[in-house]
Amino acid sequence: MAEKKLPFTKEQLEEIIKEYPTPFHIYDEAAIRSNARRLLAAFSWAPEYKEYFAVKATPNPSILKILREEGIGADCSSLPELLLSEMAGITGENIIFSSNDTPAAEFQAAKKIGAIINLDDISHIEYLEKHAGLPDIVSFRYNPGPLMQSGNTIIGYPEEAKYGFTKAQIFEGYRILKEKGVKRFGIHTMVISNELNPDCFIGTANMMFDLIVEIKQQLGINMEFVNFGGGIGIPYKPEQEAVDLEYVGQGIKKLYEEKIVANGLHPLRICMECGRMITGPYGYLVSKVLHKKETYKNYVGLDACMANLMRPALYGSYHHITVVGKENLPLDHVYDVTGSLCENNDKFAIDRALPVIDIGDTVVIHDTGAHGFAMGFNYNGKLRSAELLLQPNGEVKMIRRAETVADYFATLELPKEN
Repeated sequence: MAEKKLPFTKEQLEEIIKEYPTPFHIYDEAAIRSNARRLLAAFSWAPEYKEYFAVKATPNPSILKILREEGIGADCSSLPELLLSEMAGITGENIIFSSNDTPAAEFQAAKKIGAIINLDDISHIEYLEKHAGLPDIVSFRYNPGPLMQSGNTIIGYPEEAKYGFTKAQIFEGYRILKEKGVKRFGIHTMVISNELNPDCFIGTANMMFDLIVEIKQQLGINMEFVNFGGGIGIPYKPEQEAVDLEYVGQGIKKLYEEKIVANGLHPLRICMECGRMITGPYGYLVSKVLHKKETYKNYVGLDACMANLMRPALYGSYHHITVVGKENLPLDHVYDVTGSLCENNDKFAIDRALPVIDIGDTVVIHDTGAHGFAMGFNYNGKLRSAELLLQPNGEVKMIRRAETVADYFATLELPKEN
């Protein structure tokens, strides 16, 4: 069971709200650090294990700096993400640039800072060489297609995904690189997302180790690293269990010894690019109840909306809700918890059993530390919220201010009067 606890008391939260008006996202630094260390420990057996945090999950340099201090790099897919990583002190091959439909300028920027470039399509070899030149090390993203018999609502079935090389293209691509004089090679895949079954990650390793052995046998290429992608889910629902990282680490270790060591391919650097599982459980969207409405259903209206957290509207995702100060009251009322957008899917919860809610109550939405603020937008003229960091000493600092109306208008060319 995933116990849904808050890292602050009601009194502490009230003091925070006095300084920082709701809504806001707040992240628990101590918990993020502890969780990062647990992931690294689970793969401490692996030669030069490297975690590249998926910047898209929580694109804030203060968070990236914390992770850099824990020995974690950055997985980037755009120029701004590359720049955010540099701001946090993450440089060179501590960055992997893995994008699709990539503009030339972004390939050029990634090569200039020495990031590892992970190509999404065989045609990108020529494109990269033409516009930026081939770097010292190149990686390809593998899409196994119908070899994978399952999918989910985020990634879908691999054969229907827009990402990656087919198996035949993988072999042709490495042959081309070898002929062009590239000496260092990596390989990558990303076939699952938000998955809680630990055996899925061991299965991914099994597939990739077999492919690496086959590439060596056919092309004589030794892989420098394999990146299994991310995809480790988090227990959004209280009845779910977190992924047993130690089990995953030991399962992959066994396969590594059986397939990589046994075939003379040791050392092979093991990499992952987790985002959600590192920061996701340790972010919270804090909001106030503005209105209650009783029509055909009972509605609770917050000062937050799907511009602050769009996962429930986009995926139908569950996010646990705590009504602060009412944690021990019976869940004897049923509400739709909504925002103020002119969209009927602007709902954080539908038919959710909660304690009685009053106007002015503080509501905390759990597990928003990844793909929460990051997916925000300005539809309806809504302004994105502040991001706060709860530090290990209990102090809170702002790591992103809330947007203002002036920010919203800053990029507009306003019409001039005649």
